[in-house]
Amino acid sequence: MKTKKLLAIWSPAVLLAVALLVGCGKKETAEEQPAAPSPAAATAATPIDPATAASVSGTVKFDGAAPKPAKIDMNQDSNCAGSNTAENIVVSGGHLENVFIYVKEGLGSRAFDVPKDPVTLTQSGCKYKPHVIGVMAGQTIKIVNGDPTTHNIHPTPKDNREWNESQAPQASPLEKTFAREEILLPVKCNQHPWMRMFVNVVKSPFYAVSGPDGKFEIKGLPPGDYTIAFVHEKLGERDQKVTLAAKDSKTVDVTFKPGT
Repeated sequence: MKTKKLLAIWSPAVLLAVALLVGCGKKETAEEQPAAPSPAAATAATPIDPATAASVSGTVKFDGAAPKPAKIDMNQDSNCAGSNTAENIVVSGGHLENVFIYVKEGLGSRAFDVPKDPVTLTQSGCKYKPHVIGVMAGQTIKIVNGDPTTHNIHPTPKDNREWNESQAPQASPLEKTFAREEILLPVKCNQHPWMRMFVNVVKSPFYAVSGPDGKFEIKGLPPGDYTIAFVHEKLGERDQKVTLAAKDSKTVDVTFKPGT
């Protein structure tokens, strides 16, 4: 009888506690693993009519005396023996190299397919080549070690996952992605402290990097009003507004000055 009375008294409380625990467990699981968007929502790209596509091109210039590139001593590793020059400001004939240019505003809620082809980042001569690259969020970066020495690739992002991985000579390429948009994401080598480059992760395919002649081109844009951002690792950012009509082709030149 006592046992029956105890069960009658405690059973409701026990059942309530179990229900609360189950409910809490479900809530925690839902928070940790939110429902993924449907495949259609995740992959559907906004179509752009190629018959109306427009383009932006131009030249990135440098106003003033070009700074003398700093010499870098690489003798700490006999496989990198020799001298090198820093690439933080590269100017040739008044043209500025390694400026990342992208459509910062104006695309609205348009979605774009992530390219299936990877972007290759090579370690050669104990330098990262290229010094600046652009990729879309989720696009593969293939990292190749072309040197007879071990490198240690270490991105230090603010908005993406940080990782740090060694790569021996003749090792298979590393394949990495970044999930979130982030401009001027720095990458270094822990084995060779002078090695440094920047990855720019964007949401659209509309970006470019200025070459040795300062030139760039962004093609395939739908007509609209845009803000084009020009970003340099040392000289900051310049933004330019541009309006593109159907089949339009606009020239946008930008000039950077030291100390501004």
